[in-house]
Amino acid sequence: MRAPGFWVGGTGGLAPLLLSPFSALYAAATARRMARPGWQAPVPVICCGNATAGGAGKTTVAADLGRRLADRGVASHFLLRGYGGTARGPLRVDPATHDSTAVGDEALLLAEIRPTWISADRGAGARAAVAGGAQAIVMDDGLQNPTLAKDLSLLVVDGGFGFGNGRIIPAGPLREPVAAAAARCQAAVLIGADECGVLDQLPPSLPVLRARLVPGPEAAMLAGQPVFAFCGIASPRKFFATLQEAGAVLAGRESFADHYPYDEGDLKDLLAQAEALRALPVTTKKDFVRIPPQFRSRVTVVTVGLAWEESARIESLLDPLAGRVPIPA
Repeated sequence: MRAPGFWVGGTGGLAPLLLSPFSALYAAATARRMARPGWQAPVPVICCGNATAGGAGKTTVAADLGRRLADRGVASHFLLRGYGGTARGPLRVDPATHDSTAVGDEALLLAEIRPTWISADRGAGARAAVAGGAQAIVMDDGLQNPTLAKDLSLLVVDGGFGFGNGRIIPAGPLREPVAAAAARCQAAVLIGADECGVLDQLPPSLPVLRARLVPGPEAAMLAGQPVFAFCGIASPRKFFATLQEAGAVLAGRESFADHYPYDEGDLKDLLAQAEALRALPVTTKKDFVRIPPQFRSRVTVVTVGLAWEESARIESLLDPLAGRVPIPA
């Protein structure tokens, strides 16, 4: 889906007011659901969540933490719902046999890094991961899912979007009040510059770790080249900005709804636009896994990574968890 325009911060209008009664019901239902205790896994569970619907950089943060745990010798597994896919799980993702229509795009990306499980019931997914050898579990999303107890929860926030208009779904993008989400987190991760006054809306006692998205090494080859960029992610502007930061010349752009399922007609049209502009068609890794396979060789992928302002701070949050990793028998 595309987020309604009135979800953006600073926008008013009649729609949010008319929808506010439904927002109250949504918030109450979330609060009741979160009051239920979840399963306590025998291994550390880290949750990269957010307070809003849509992307904030959770998958990028989860991937970074999975790599950091692996560097410590911890056999971490990823766990997520598998949004956009039809499988409910618990299911271990196999990129060789599963596609985005079955397990969703984020799951395929994470499965390239570490073992990855999808499960609508995160508690059931965690049990499967532990049985599969997980010494730690990194959740991509799930802050509002009560079926699994978390040992470390991070509130991931996009500095360019913040908390939108500050209202609860459907009047705004919030899944729950910011204060409620923050109360279950040990730290916030602010990605990018704070353009929306995020720091003023978070509890003063909540530690804030800062990070920024950086283009992958393949972006260097695009410097000075005309590109036609397309993507179906929650924040297309971030991808376009990443290309410009890498020195690419943005000859054209096209954005789609988040998790958009590209078909053959879409790709023929996109490639024709790129050819007309004499530009290189480029997209994100997340979009690439949703492109029909026969077109993938004609599209260039630009990946992104995470650069922490103070990496020692995220490592310090992992220290006590790494010390709790069970020793295999």
